[in-house]
Amino acid sequence: MGEIKKELTLIPKAEQYIQYMLELIMKLPRTEKFSIGNEYKLSMYKMLEEILLLSKIPDEDKLRIINRIDARFNTQRILLRIMYKNRWVDERRFNYIIEHIYEMGKIIGGLVKYYAKNNKKQV
Repeated sequence: MGEIKKELTLIPKAEQYIQYMLELIMKLPRTEKFSIGNEYKLSMYKMLEEILLLSKIPDEDKLRIINRIDARFNTQRILLRIMYKNRWVDERRFNYIIEHIYEMGKIIGGLVKYYAKNNKKQV
């Protein structure tokens, strides 16, 4: 039951994160807004879709989706570091976003441990 609660707490955190990132992407230089900005947005939207899917699928399929969410977070971290290195994002915003990703990553890590342990019991 606790893991389902973690899945649900992930939804508002993801919404907050996406809203903040959309505002930030709109402030990127025009050329970057439509290249790296689009890639970032697509990754966030797919991640949100997968987070919402977690509560709709059987437990044995969740680990695969959770790993995809984790991979999307890693992609977003890399894109964010590129934005920071090119000075399209200042240090304060960079740290704020990384903290959001870190919080959600901790939840994802807990879900991975839980579902990995429970899937082994069924095999």
